[in-house]
Amino acid sequence: MSDSVFILVLLPISLFIILFSLGLALTVADFRRVAVYPRGVAVGMANLIFISPLLAVGLAIAFKLPPELAVGMVLLGASPGGTTANMLTHLAKGDTALSLTMTAISSVAAVFTVPILLDLSTQWFMHGEAQYEIAMMPIVMKILLITLLPLGIGMIVRSRATQWSIRFEPLVKKIATIFFILVVFVVLWSEQEHIFSNIASVGLAVLCLNVFAMGISYGSSKLAGLDGPQSTAISIELGVHNTTLAMAVGAMVSASMIIPAAVYSLFMFFTAGAFAKWMHSRNS
Repeated sequence: MSDSVFILVLLPISLFIILFSLGLALTVADFRRVAVYPRGVAVGMANLIFISPLLAVGLAIAFKLPPELAVGMVLLGASPGGTTANMLTHLAKGDTALSLTMTAISSVAAVFTVPILLDLSTQWFMHGEAQYEIAMMPIVMKILLITLLPLGIGMIVRSRATQWSIRFEPLVKKIATIFFILVVFVVLWSEQEHIFSNIASVGLAVLCLNVFAMGISYGSSKLAGLDGPQSTAISIELGVHNTTLAMAVGAMVSASMIIPAAVYSLFMFFTAGAFAKWMHSRNS
């Protein structure tokens, strides 16, 4: 099996397991919690839907990334928060309930926001010979299939077999993590020539996206009058993306679009983890 076929098979499987594990942790109350944290959810979602993609566009231009990598950068910025953000928020003594709610809502919203931003970014960055003819409806349907389906199945299992879900959720998350790590290394191996030829620009660009997104999110949260734990949750949500989704969508168009999310995956847990450790003492 070639690397490209391996990636196309492994990515959806990994994403399915990740979102199924998220569904096992969710209940309808997690979505209703928007009424409890209206300002926190509004600030967090504004950062996820607008600030992060705009930062990605600006950094792609500033670092003069090639068209395919620039689009991959936008997909990374547009991807929702990852399930690990909930764990890091808990360790940082942040508002874990708010974090879980944002992850749930952003994962559902991604079905609509990611295809729109994919379309806009390809029109912006790709011209002439670099232009792709992208059929958006099949991509929307694929995103719907690989996001809402496993999320919904996980929530149904949680509601009908609550004790089983609570017991096996950690195991499912460990399996998802193994698949995620495997995907990242396969992507890095298969695209190593392209990665190494752009490592300086791509590496710095995605690092800046990570640090700037967390910093701006924390600052905007405090300006909005949110407390430390809520600001922590929003910042970590912007630092730990569901990079598997970004890679899965990028792979539908071009293997090179996977690269920014794969490189981001190498260090996002370290930077977000360092931020969580710092915020742990402040929130204590």
